[in-house]
Amino acid sequence: MSSAPADSSPPLRNRSFRFFLCARAAATIAYQMAGVAVGWQVYELTHRALDLGLVGLVQFIPSLVLVLFVGHVADRHDRRRIVSMAQLAEAAALIGLTAATMLHWANRETIFLFVFAIGIARAFEYSTLQTLVPSLVEPEVLPQAMAVSSSVSQGATIIGPMLGGFLYIAGPGAVYGTSCILFLFSAITIATIRIRRAVPLREPASLRTLFAGIAFIRSRPVVLGAISLDLFAVLLGGATALLPIYARDILFAGPRGLGFLRAAPAVGALAASLYLARQPLRARVGRVLYASVAWFGAMTIVFALSRSILLSFAALAVLGFADMVSVVIRASLVQLETPDEMRGRVSAVNAVFIGTSNQLGEFESGLTADWFGVVPAALLGGIGTLAVVVLWIWLFPQLLKRERLQAG
Repeated sequence: MSSAPADSSPPLRNRSFRFFLCARAAATIAYQMAGVAVGWQVYELTHRALDLGLVGLVQFIPSLVLVLFVGHVADRHDRRRIVSMAQLAEAAALIGLTAATMLHWANRETIFLFVFAIGIARAFEYSTLQTLVPSLVEPEVLPQAMAVSSSVSQGATIIGPMLGGFLYIAGPGAVYGTSCILFLFSAITIATIRIRRAVPLREPASLRTLFAGIAFIRSRPVVLGAISLDLFAVLLGGATALLPIYARDILFAGPRGLGFLRAAPAVGALAASLYLARQPLRARVGRVLYASVAWFGAMTIVFALSRSILLSFAALAVLGFADMVSVVIRASLVQLETPDEMRGRVSAVNAVFIGTSNQLGEFESGLTADWFGVVPAALLGGIGTLAVVVLWIWLFPQLLKRERLQAG
């Protein structure tokens, strides 16, 4: 197994970290492109908001069911191999989607089946991928490395939806096929990086070891407060699932407009991550976290009421900026507070929180839109996010008072 000492110099001077960034960018572009194609294709087939929400639910279920197993595997085996194999599985599912589309077999159930397969693979990929960065850099530069990694991810999140919307002109099969190639590239690249590798955990499997990640998070109020704040804020405030409806029926922007809107949060997030990479947060991180989530809720309200694509783009961009600030703080807190031998299990639990807020949030948005209408659903989500901020300040005062990312 290749290994190398971690590098305390600026992260971008680290060859393995650069390879990691290339792989993450390719995988993120692939995932975002596929998301645009799936959302538009499903809505074209059914014209039902609820089905857009079900896309998120189908992706979330595997993460919830596999959380304990994924974390246990990540702490006992080569994390690079886990990520590579998961990305190969995602590529295989996209080959299936390409074939189904080209052969005119694609219907709602077929798409859901392949999305479910992608959800299984992503359950392993996403949580394990988060644990690789601390194996490449020293703790002193980890927040900077996390911000750089987020910058690359958000840049890819800008490119992915736009590229997906553009390629959709040639049909969803073209989008799925391109995404498959990118996942293959990422899988190969991840397999070549060299990491610091601690001795793999050999403690016998038991209920205690399986639930260790949950127990660890419960014992750290700051970590629990940070990830649960993200969970409930994005669960209520995330309107991503409704973007196909906004693009088609409210803003009349078409598939390219959908790609434009899906890229907007990433534009803001990229700006935030670039800023944080150069100016890491050094004080009042708890207050900054709460303020960023409050801005997220406020911009969700603006987006819900907008009838201008430019105003909608601007609101989503500010929303993305605020969300990225909270992401960097939460991710840094989780990684800095967690010993390496626990990172797999803690990251798996954290990934379920994130998946709950994203995929289950999409389901919640689709369901409430089906019940109350698209605009009321998005508006209620933004108001709910602001209410969560107020409640969490009361529930987790330790998080509000946290001054620095590193304890002590």
